[in-house]
Amino acid sequence: MKGHFLKKLAAGALLALLMVLPAAGCGPQSGKPSTGVPQKQIEVSVSAAISLKDALEQIKKDYARKHPEVKLTCNLGSSGTLQKQIEQGAPADLFISAGASQMDQLAAKGLIDNASRITLLGNELVLITPKNGPEIRDFSDLAGPAVKKIALGLPDTVPAGKYSQETLVNLKLWDRLQPKLVMGNNVRQVLTYVETGNVDAGFVYRSDALVGKNIRVALTVPDNLHKPIVYPAAVLKNARQKEAARKFLNYLASPEGMRVFEEYGFKPGKH
Repeated sequence: MKGHFLKKLAAGALLALLMVLPAAGCGPQSGKPSTGVPQKQIEVSVSAAISLKDALEQIKKDYARKHPEVKLTCNLGSSGTLQKQIEQGAPADLFISAGASQMDQLAAKGLIDNASRITLLGNELVLITPKNGPEIRDFSDLAGPAVKKIALGLPDTVPAGKYSQETLVNLKLWDRLQPKLVMGNNVRQVLTYVETGNVDAGFVYRSDALVGKNIRVALTVPDNLHKPIVYPAAVLKNARQKEAARKFLNYLASPEGMRVFEEYGFKPGKH
């Protein structure tokens, strides 16, 4: 009888163990497979100049692999338009402008974290034409009969347009070319005008020209014809994710981030 009792006791203990083991292995997920992605991601909103579009798309992928806990959302547009959105209270954690003026205006209104501000990047201004467009060997050719329409960004809101205006003013061509000028809402719209052959020439950044289709670079604009082309970046004062935005900005300025920017035609800034 004693032996029979011990056998029943052992069997009961084994059954209890078998019932406990699966529960311990599942943990709080109750058998749901782990995806390796955090259940709740931190969302960082980045307002950035549209000329950064292609480089940021690549960087977003790279950053997601290293930091799956962070979800990056990019709002792209002309720097002036983004500046106005931020002034009007649009949610954003990080601002990257294609010009110093827009960042300076936000700083004057106390809307950025001044300690976080850096000059992230530089760029070059170039004159492009459609692949089969008129041959332009000098800026004075823009006034010739072969060139009927020239595109540039709106100088008031598009930094590339402002640099283009400064260039043409310094070349004493601004007034002469007025009837030929076609204004774009941002630098990528200017690129599209040239790609589609709707204009004979256009001013864009070198980084835009690198991703353009059916276009060629006719001339590089000398740096002394316009103010320095800089891309300041800063965390916003009212950022919802200040620390995460600061970490992402540090990544952008790191050698790893700079490698991507340089691949897309940008120059490193002074950090």
